[in-house]
Formats: sequence, structure tokens, C-alpha cells
Amino acid sequence: MIEIDIEKENKAIAQEYKELLRISYQTLTSEDKKLIRKAFDVSVEAHKDQRRKSGEAYIFHPIAVAKIVAADIGLGATSIAAALMHDVVEDTPTTVKDIERLFNPKVAQLVEGLTKISMVQKDLNVSMQAENFRKMLLTLNDDVRVILIKIADRLHNMQTMDSMEAYKQEKIASETLYIYAPLAHRLGLYKIKNKLEDLGLKYTEPDIYNDIVSKIRETKEEQDAYIKDISEILKTSLDAEGVDYIIKGRPKSIYSIYRKMTTQNVGFDEVYDKFALRIVYKSNPHDEKFLAWKIYSIVTDHYRPSPSRLRDWISSPKSTGYEALHITVMGPKGRWVEVQVRSERMDEIAEKGYAAHYKYKNGATEENGLDVWLNLLKEALENSEISAVDFVEDFKMNLYSKEIYIFTPKGEIKSLPKGATSLDFAFSIHSEIGIKTRGTRVNGKLVPLNYELKSGDQVEIITSPNQKPTINWLDYVTTSRAKNKIRNVLNEDTKKIAEDGKEVLTRKLKHLKITLNESTINELVNFFKLKTSLDLFYRVGVGSIDNQQLKDYAVQKSNTLINFFKNKIKRSHSTSDVDIHRQVISSNYDMLVFGKTQDKLDYKLSSCCNPIPGDEVFGFVTINDGIKVHKKDCPNALAMQANYAYRIMQAKWIDSTQQDFKATINIMGMDTLGLTNELTKVISNNMNVNIQSISLSGDAGIFKGQISVIVPNITILKKLIDNIKKIDGIDKVTRVYKN
Repeated sequence: MIEIDIEKENKAIAQEYKELLRISYQTLTSEDKKLIRKAFDVSVEAHKDQRRKSGEAYIFHPIAVAKIVAADIGLGATSIAAALMHDVVEDTPTTVKDIERLFNPKVAQLVEGLTKISMVQKDLNVSMQAENFRKMLLTLNDDVRVILIKIADRLHNMQTMDSMEAYKQEKIASETLYIYAPLAHRLGLYKIKNKLEDLGLKYTEPDIYNDIVSKIRETKEEQDAYIKDISEILKTSLDAEGVDYIIKGRPKSIYSIYRKMTTQNVGFDEVYDKFALRIVYKSNPHDEKFLAWKIYSIVTDHYRPSPSRLRDWISSPKSTGYEALHITVMGPKGRWVEVQVRSERMDEIAEKGYAAHYKYKNGATEENGLDVWLNLLKEALENSEISAVDFVEDFKMNLYSKEIYIFTPKGEIKSLPKGATSLDFAFSIHSEIGIKTRGTRVNGKLVPLNYELKSGDQVEIITSPNQKPTINWLDYVTTSRAKNKIRNVLNEDTKKIAEDGKEVLTRKLKHLKITLNESTINELVNFFKLKTSLDLFYRVGVGSIDNQQLKDYAVQKSNTLINFFKNKIKRSHSTSDVDIHRQVISSNYDMLVFGKTQDKLDYKLSSCCNPIPGDEVFGFVTINDGIKVHKKDCPNALAMQANYAYRIMQAKWIDSTQQDFKATINIMGMDTLGLTNELTKVISNNMNVNIQSISLSGDAGIFKGQISVIVPNITILKKLIDNIKKIDGIDKVTRVYKN
């Protein structure tokens, strides 16, 4: 029986290998095929005794990653070979030297880069995930293909997570949404970005994901018919004009529907541009732009466009290289429809990103937007002063920013993220110009350094050889490049002061009978709520930490032992209470307990999402403030899961009927006579609900209100919301989470 299974498995492996060669985006030469075959053989031999958690042979994973690299990302034989062997060095006795001997230095370099990413050592003082990400980006200095293969590896891992434990699924999915999906987006891999986001949502918000999927299925037939009707009308005109094209319906990704529902606070039915189609046309390079606007003219002859929603990324491509016209038109039945217009070349670049750029460069050496971005990224990576978590935050902020286009005095155009300032612009030209900036003129007028630029502004930088950045400059800029350069200059001065500060601190602590060692430094950093030892020494050096504050620390240190025993007694007492009463309270599910052993620990409810009993929650161990409890869908949950997974504690409610909790709800509707009376009557008729504050207003027929109520648990809050929704004239009732 086992022999038959192995034979069947071997046939499946061979079939996957043939499929890999067949679907390759690049044309493979006979030499390429030999290289790939050799890599396949090495990988099969190295992984022959390994199986995945699902039980299947491990070799299926590297083949699947290689297929994504070959077909979806569009890389060539070297990358396909590296993808096939991406886990060989980490999981088996094979070394990088062996791979270099068997193949060539380039394949070995890619495999080594992939191995480095996987083997980052855990350090509990920093975020493992953030540091891992930074090290991954450092491989850009060698070859961007390492990251592209890593994205393919992450996509396949996300596609095969079903056999993992739920908490691991959530951690990996959070990290994917936080880091890998934005990175895929920035590298122009839109198809992969959509897949990563949808899978991320599937494991972080399974109920919401399944609800959207089922609603999409329910409306699919109607949506297909709707798109077909529009397509038929457009086809007649496009054919008459002799355009060579194809039209396809473009389903909106599950994650983008979810994001619209949450950011606009609307239901599935209210997401207005779920209908979308794409027109992809054939063209020679000379006529591309002309044909795009010709198609725009045909579309708008039939359907009225929304001028505010026209996106022209043909005249000014995105820095990822993305080119297209996006037109939002009013379709039949009063529904908005997005129409994307792309040439075949533009479509290929949108699907394949990085790889397609080089196919269409035709040997040209000019830098495109992506190359510029990669160079800026390398520059940021070389700045070791910034913490990994801060780096990720800065990086993400620049990833998500929309772009504005700014002119130099000579009329050259520069792209910057939306929200960039005139000082950001100075640093974008050259770091030396940024550092020496004395003033800035925008459109001929003198403006402050923190002036926020708008697309089309013309900016002139005034420099002075004596100018130096100040600490305030960090508040004047938004781009990570400018922040890093300013920090570097400031740090040179800071380090000198900090060195003196360390000597002063050693002397002062000696008087207090305390030795300055690593443990003391960590305690002092926490005590003064600082981030690093450099901050501590600098503050002592400039005198902002004085003798009295150090004496306060010494007193607190001597009390720590007593507090430790007090907490231990309290904790053991609480735990025994849980054990004694567990049978009695298990039916109520309202008390908050932590971990698999259901310990009752001291905690605080987080103010960013205000969890109440019955909400799905987790505990987060803070540095200075004990355990903070957050809702699983808290706006900050993704960042915490991705950056500090080792600080996350499982938590659930068991019993809290003796405590009351505050919740805030927003109400909106039509301002009708007697609505206020009806509303207060409904709230006061609900048992166990007390109004803490109420704010109601009417404006031009629209009624708005915010009510803070005290409730014992989420069941009663949900019942209250349902009852308010039933009031005639009420349109929306939503629970508010403070950011």
C-alpha cells in the first residue's frame, strides 16, 4: 500500500516539475532547463525524508514557490533554481559552498540571501519580526530577487496554513498584512498583493472574510450579467473604431471590499464600486497614449464619468512603474463602475511588476521609479541608529503614501509621498542640500520648512554653509530618507554628550551605592520611560535627569523586592480562586483569564479599542504598564502581532457580572419629530444600561448623536444597538473605538 502511495506521489512530483517549465514567463533555453533540472534534483535529494505538517512530501513546497517565481513574478532560470533550493541550506547538511560548486556564484548568492532571512536569531529585546524584515531588505544590496523569492515563499505558506494551530495562523497572517502585502504592492506585484491580503484577512478575521465571500457568491450571477451588458455596449463602439482589445470583468478583492467597509463605515451592499472591468488593448509604443484616450472617449460617450475619480497614470506613472487610465462612470441602475484602460505592455507590468520592467527596457540604462526607490531603501538600511520597529513604521508610512509631483526651479519633476514638506524636498534632491537648508520658497514665496507641498508646486531651496539640523527638524519632515539623515547628524552630537553623561551617571550612582551595569541601565531606561541607553546617557549629559530623580529611582529599586512578593501572594491567591470557582462561573463567560492555564492576572483595558466582556481579546505585555487587553480587531492589533508576537498572551472572558463597562455608540438618521424622545425611551427601557453622556444634534434634516453607556457585557450592548436600529428614521448605529 505504501509503495503505491509513494509511486503516486512521485508521479505527482514529476507532473509539478513539468508544469513549472511549461508556465515560465521567460523563454527558457536548453541551458536554462538543465540548470533548473539540476536544482530540482538537488532539492528532491535534500528534502527526501521531510514532510510538511499536512503530511505531504516537503518537495511540493519548493516546487510551488518556484512556480510562483516563474509564472506570477516572471523571473528567469537563476531565480527558479534558487527558489527550488531556498530551504536546502537551512534544513539539510548541504552548504552554500556546495551550491556554488554545483551551480554558479549567482545561484549560491540568492540561496545564501534566502537562508540568512530564515536564520535570524531571536532577540527578546527587539521585535523578531521587525528585525527579520530589516535583514530581509538588507539583501537588496546584493540582489532584489532574494526578496521577490521570499514573497513567493510567503504566498505559498499562506496558501497552505490550514493544518497549523490558530494562534500561529494569526501571527503569520498579521505579519503578512503588516509587511509582505505592502512590500509586494511597492514592487508592483498587484496580483500577489491581492492574494496575500485576502489570505491575511482569512486568518485574522475569519468571520468577516467568510461573510464577504458568501455575499460575493450570492451576487456573482447578477454582477456577471451587469458587466456583460456594459461590455456588449462598449464592444460595438470599440469594434467600429477598429481597436484591437479584450474586455474582462475585474472582481474586487475581498480585502479591498473589507477595507472600504471599515474605512467608510458602510455595509457590503453600500460599497459602491464592486463592479469593475478592464479593457486591455494592443498597440505599438508610439500610439499607446493616443489609443488610451480614444478608448476613454468611447467609454464616456456611453456613460457619464465622475471627473473627481479620473486617475491618469499614463501621463505620470506611479513610482512602481504602474501605468493605466482609471475611469469611474455611472452605469445602468445608478451604479458606479470602474473601467481600467491598459495596453498589453501596461497590463504585463501591472501583473509582473519588476520582471516586466526589464523586458520592456530594451537594454536602456535609464533609472525607472522602482530603481530610484530601491536606491533610497538601501540608503535607509545603512542607517543602523534607528530601531527595527521604527524602521518598519517609517518604511510602511512611505509605502502607503500617495504621490505628489513637485518641480525644481529648472522645471525638472520629482515625486514625493503625499504630506511631504519643503524640507523633505530639499533632502530628496541631495542629503547635503537638506542638511544645509536655511529656507525654502514655494512658487516664489518664502515658506516655513514644514510647509506641506501640493502637486504642481515649484520649490527653490536656500542653503547656508553654517546651517545645521536641530531636533525640531524631525517634526518638519515625513519621509524616512530625510528623518534618517537628520538623525545621523544629530546623533554625532548626541553620542559625544552621551559619552560624558555615562561617566557622570556612573559617579552619581556610586554615591547611591548602585553599580552601573546592564541590568541597572535597563531599569533606568524603563524608570524614565525612555527607549534606549543612549537616550538615558544623553539626558544625564545635558542635565535633564537630576540628582533628585536618581534618588527616586534608588528608593523605587529598594522597594521592588517587597512589591515582587506582594504580587506573588496576590497572584497565587487569584489563581486558587479561579480553580475553586471554575465550575460555578464557567456558564457565564465574563471574567478575563490569560493563557492555557486560565490564570487571573492584573491587567488594564486598553483605551485604543475599549474592550468589554464578550469581545474577542488578547493580552499585550507592555514594558512599563503591565498587561494591556486589546480587542482582536483593534486598529493596533496587526502592528502588535507582527512586531511583538512574543509579548502576545491568549486571553478570554469567563465571568464579570459584578463589573460595568463603558461603550460609545454613534447614531445617524433623518431628523424627524419625536426622534430624541423615542431614542431616550428605548435606551432607558433596556435593563442594565445606564446613560453616562448623550450628545444629539440636527443639521439640515440630518440627525447625529453620540451616546456613552455603561453596560455589564457585550450581549446587552448588541441588544441595545439592535433596538436603536429599529427606531423609524435611524439610518446607522455603530460602536466607536478611540484611535
